Amino acid sequence: MTKINDLHNHWLHDPDYRAAYDSLEDEFALAAALIEARSRAGLTQGELAERMHTTQSVVARLEGGHIMPTTRTLEKIAKATGSKLKISFEPVITRHTP
Repeated sequence: MTKINDLHNHWLHDPDYRAAYDSLEDEFALAAALIEARSRAGLTQGELAERMHTTQSVVARLEGGHIMPTTRTLEKIAKATGSKLKISFEPVITRHTP
């Protein structure tokens, strides 16, 4: 049986796959941050959903990257997890060729 990680590592050598994967980096990072905030607060998806006045399936879709949250939703997540929402813009570092 082939493991998904083995397939992923193999596919990363394909430029089209790599470009598509890299384009999702920010969405993966956001999903990971949502999961981290919930875990740090010691909450299940259902408990977080209750605090946010939504459903567990909505939390699952947010954490799975299937829906992009609004800033209002991010604020609700922050409040429900005892976190502070911080959004920033960071400069892109580019390489200059001489």
